[in-house]
Amino acid sequence: MATFDAVRALGHRHVLAEGPVWIATKSRLLWIDVERGEVFVGRLDGGLVIETHRFDFEGKVGAVVDGDDGSLLVAVNDRLVVIDPDGMRRDGPRILEGTALRANDGGVDPAGRFLIGTYHYDERPGKDTLQRLEYDGSLTLLDDDLSISNGLAWSPDGTLFYSTDTANQTIWVRDYDPMSGGYGARRRHLTIESGYPDGLTIDSRGYLWIAIWAGFEVRSFAPEGTPADTVSVPVPDVSSVAFVGDDLDRLLITTSSRDLDAAGRERYPDAGALFLANVGVTGQPTTPWNSAAL
Repeated sequence: MATFDAVRALGHRHVLAEGPVWIATKSRLLWIDVERGEVFVGRLDGGLVIETHRFDFEGKVGAVVDGDDGSLLVAVNDRLVVIDPDGMRRDGPRILEGTALRANDGGVDPAGRFLIGTYHYDERPGKDTLQRLEYDGSLTLLDDDLSISNGLAWSPDGTLFYSTDTANQTIWVRDYDPMSGGYGARRRHLTIESGYPDGLTIDSRGYLWIAIWAGFEVRSFAPEGTPADTVSVPVPDVSSVAFVGDDLDRLLITTSSRDLDAAGRERYPDAGALFLANVGVTGQPTTPWNSAAL
């Protein structure tokens, strides 16, 4: 096992940076600030992330992914919004009911379907969901008993689906068939006993890399669940991760400053920044969302 250090890559301090997505075909990075309702587009320049565009929304943003037609799909508050390649926006379906919750982390399966979780503002246990947007625009409910639905990832061959249940400190896994959309019963894959699992990604070997909220680090685990390497991050609340770069050989890490008081922000001046780490392995290209669904 090895320990790597993360280096600050963006000077901008976010409230809650989340949801990084690397678009390999365009060498482009997407990420969000949940609390400020901001969607960012950027690029890498050596060891720095350079912001190239920003989209602002009213309320909270839970996730952003790229579409196969050059569009962006954004989960905003309780609904989906499509940003067309020309920058025009159009409303998609409402995906949640009620004002006590919002869309949270999301991702795209190996066949182009978008999945999205929820977050209740009062963090009520066992009330969050995980849904999937089908090709015809309908929604399929996978889970309805989560406690902050968070990061999603698929094994390199697409046959295993991992999902984060943050407050329960659990990573679930289930069998998955990308072609048909069929999936099996979930089973417990990992229990994170120190800190809380948040966003995650998977490398080309099938190792999970998990951002640890209240943990100052990213931890990796072999496919059988045994601990592997760690990445030390100089802030407490580490929110998500993605492999980036033309060779998918660098780990980009998002963090939060949201829950720090004035003294905490002074103690951790890098909280809310983006970080990069070289961890000696490569990730997998992400699949674009199938835009025919909306």
